[in-house]
Amino acid sequence: MEDYQAEKPNVLQSPPLDITVPYDAAWVNHKVILITGGASGFGAGFVRQWTKHGATVVVGDVNVQKGDALCREINGASQSSGKAHFVHCDVTDWQSQVNLFKEAVKLSPHGGIDCVAANAGIAGNDVLQQGVNLDAAEPPPPDFKIMDVNLTGVLYTTHLACFWLPKNPGSSPCSIDAKPSASSPRDRHLLLLGSVASLGPITVQPQYCAAKHAVLGLFRTLRVTSGLQGIRVNLLCPYFIDTPIVTTGARFVLAGGALGKVEDVVDAGTRFVSDSRILGRALVVGPKVHVRQKESGEWELVTPGAPNSIETAVFEPYADDWEDQDQWNRTFVKLLNMVQAGRGWMGWAQDIVKATLYSFGVGR
Repeated sequence: MEDYQAEKPNVLQSPPLDITVPYDAAWVNHKVILITGGASGFGAGFVRQWTKHGATVVVGDVNVQKGDALCREINGASQSSGKAHFVHCDVTDWQSQVNLFKEAVKLSPHGGIDCVAANAGIAGNDVLQQGVNLDAAEPPPPDFKIMDVNLTGVLYTTHLACFWLPKNPGSSPCSIDAKPSASSPRDRHLLLLGSVASLGPITVQPQYCAAKHAVLGLFRTLRVTSGLQGIRVNLLCPYFIDTPIVTTGARFVLAGGALGKVEDVVDAGTRFVSDSRILGRALVVGPKVHVRQKESGEWELVTPGAPNSIETAVFEPYADDWEDQDQWNRTFVKLLNMVQAGRGWMGWAQDIVKATLYSFGVGR
């Protein structure tokens, strides 16, 4: 691992994941986890799983009825040290998120936050391509709530996480050499929720797709820069999962295929949250299948029990391609730096003069 990290000094990333290697969910014991959008869907699945293994989970959601009922149910039936606390939060409202984080710190047994899961998201009818009466004198602005929740809300969560996670008492900067355990759980972890829409287009959902592409870009950027604060950042990219976010219309479109299961998303997310050695990785979660990987890297569907096959719902996208992309980026930046070096101080001086003249309107 040390050699791998030495080759990528500017990227806070651990080696590609082997999802066949088991992890210990008990490593979430005593962690304090803040999750947005945790009242339903696989968000609620996360809350149940993490509290089951001893975590304190602060659930922020706009749905008071579902969020409060979930936490009451968990706390009433829990036989572990885990607790769930509900705090009303509208992720599109900045002050609402500020209040959520402050309340999470107050509710934390040790006064800090170990993990932030930016899970809140919505889908639905997208009005982007459905203009009505836009030729009016003063047409009203469109409702871009899908973008507001799935991107602006995530940016608010990320901004606050970057402030609060490094302040977590007893935590230290993340490292691929970390030794996760239930007795020493302090962490600084941001888990972003992307989608298969982060990796490819989704028909008639331009806002959702644009937002999830942006979350992918956010992940890749933070993976490079979050080392300054010692925060590890990971990304989940679920396929269409059997939850209420998949509308009836979408289910008709997807008929004949297969939806992913909540428990597989929860399992992948728990791997990220519990294992503090995982830095800068992403996992796609889809339907559970029996597959075998060819020498080319492509997957083929096989019958159960076929030689060298596995049954899985979890795949790591671009484990190598992203490295190639980052290498291309570094090569391009080196090329730009060589251009700058070739032009020297004289080129710098010329540009300064041009910029000064431009500020006075010359050359515009």
